[in-house]
Amino acid sequence: MISQKAKYAFKALIHLARNPDRTVQIDAIAEATAVPRKFLEHILLDLKRRGLIASTRGRAGGYALIKPPEEVTVGQVLRIIDGPIAPLGCLSVTAYRPCPDCPDEGACEVRRIFAGVYDATYRVMDATTLADALAAPETARLTGEGVKLFS
Repeated sequence: MISQKAKYAFKALIHLARNPDRTVQIDAIAEATAVPRKFLEHILLDLKRRGLIASTRGRAGGYALIKPPEEVTVGQVLRIIDGPIAPLGCLSVTAYRPCPDCPDEGACEVRRIFAGVYDATYRVMDATTLADALAAPETARLTGEGVKLFS
């Protein structure tokens, strides 16, 4: 499950992606997305530090998405906000660490079970972008098997 902070980050990024040709003030983002302003300040700062958004000061200042929505992936945002997305440290690409209770990764049945799940999840998260969120609602629908994109 993603954190509330990550959910808020996605709401803010989608709002900025819907306003591509202007900066949006933090109060407007907070109001439009129902994200608490104080929490939003921290989220926007994290996204700014990682190069997804920019801010300008002054009366007409605010925040703007600086990468095209097609280049901002779900996986990228989750790693920025929540950290590594691997279910086990020994599978993580960005934060690998061996499991302390596992003497042999190659023979580990638990690792083997989650390796395929993680690989599939990783590929989908890194192929799904903010542009997909902006697509018409009928292109993504929830089924008994999960979300089907572009059905």
